[in-house]
Amino acid sequence: MANTETAAHKRIASLLDEQSFVEIGSHVASRLSDSEPSLEKQGDGVVCGYGTIDGALVYVYAQDAAAFGGAVGEMHARKICRLYDLAVSMGAPLIGLVDCSGVRLQEGNDSLYSFGCMFRKQAEASGVIPQIMAVFGTCGGGMAVSASMADFVFMEEKNAKLFVNSPNAILGNYEEKCDTASAAYQAAETGLADFAGSEAEVIGQLRQLVSVLPQNNESDLSYDVCEDDLNRAVSGIEALSDKAEMLRAISDNGLFVEVKKAHATEMVTGFIRLNGQTVGAVANNGGKLTHLGCKKAIHFVNFCDAFNIPVLTLADVEGFSQEPADEQQLARALGKLTFTYAKATVPKVTVVTGHAYGTAATVMNAKSIGADMVFAWEGADMGLMDPKPAVEILYGKEIEAAEDQAAKREELTALYRRTQSSAMANARRGYIDDIIAPEETRQRVIAAFEMLFTKSAVSVSRKHGTV
Repeated sequence: MANTETAAHKRIASLLDEQSFVEIGSHVASRLSDSEPSLEKQGDGVVCGYGTIDGALVYVYAQDAAAFGGAVGEMHARKICRLYDLAVSMGAPLIGLVDCSGVRLQEGNDSLYSFGCMFRKQAEASGVIPQIMAVFGTCGGGMAVSASMADFVFMEEKNAKLFVNSPNAILGNYEEKCDTASAAYQAAETGLADFAGSEAEVIGQLRQLVSVLPQNNESDLSYDVCEDDLNRAVSGIEALSDKAEMLRAISDNGLFVEVKKAHATEMVTGFIRLNGQTVGAVANNGGKLTHLGCKKAIHFVNFCDAFNIPVLTLADVEGFSQEPADEQQLARALGKLTFTYAKATVPKVTVVTGHAYGTAATVMNAKSIGADMVFAWEGADMGLMDPKPAVEILYGKEIEAAEDQAAKREELTALYRRTQSSAMANARRGYIDDIIAPEETRQRVIAAFEMLFTKSAVSVSRKHGTV
């Protein structure tokens, strides 16, 4: 009989609905145990099986650090590969609970080959079923590669360590100086960890995330019963400076499942519900685009498109970051974000909530790159650049020649804003579909997604894009 008292079993029990877990392969053991009985460990260091979260089927594995340190060997990996086959066949999410000391050295190349087989299964499942990993202990080397291939990564904030190179092996570095394996580093600096918290918080966040995701790429969208007023006015939304709070105000009953919250905070990504339907949300939380913010949005929009989740974009952007570190990578990141939005075939709605200047505004899912519906708040500015410097460039000599330069500058700025960058000027040219009051945002966005529900896209035949 399987030992149900291990940390791995307890984590699975806390994650899944009560008494829903069914274990698979509990008697699997390493080949080494044939000649060395002392090496026989029940389940070969990983607990695999299936159960439910809020009644929805999920497959789960949990590595057992008490057996071989949770190290991946041939049979260990084979169990995980078998679980992937089942999850893909049944169309259900796969969740890995990681506590692994790495590759099992006793098994040599057999372990290394088995790691490769795991990677291949993950690649084949990518975009077919949601893949989620939660790190509770060590996740180094090959398991770090596996985590990077998952759609979402959770880390326990105190004991979890995720690394390719151990911090003390990095030149000029040591763990006390800069723990590059910590949850804090992986959440804020690299952006690999989407969520970090205590073990109980990670389990709760994981269950919440699964509850808003579709089961697979062909299932109907994830729905819940909407008990919120579809026509609810969102009073005071324009006064909210944090876009995460703005998205909560729009969403059914204030639900917002934010991902990569600690990373590239100038860009906000996460899931909301509108009339019970899961919608992916992307929003500018600052004035300028950075390469890290773009990469954050690229990963998120790609996931939404793969799983047929509609995308809402709240655009409020003045331009591009002028930091040297951004300049090195910004052009490539902007190109990829533009490509990602343009090729996404899911319903796409954009709301301009403030400024929308130049190419930065175009990149944030403008109508010209494929947004299905674009709204702008009253008072929004949309144009090549801020009206004030634009007027200085266009009418500098005229302003200098004026008797009252300040009055002339104000007059020309008002004229430029009215004829070029105001919401009305853009509406007259068809660049936005309607001008809305901020408090109408929820009802108008819900109506737009309802209209787009049956959207179908005709794509050009190709193997894949190269951007």
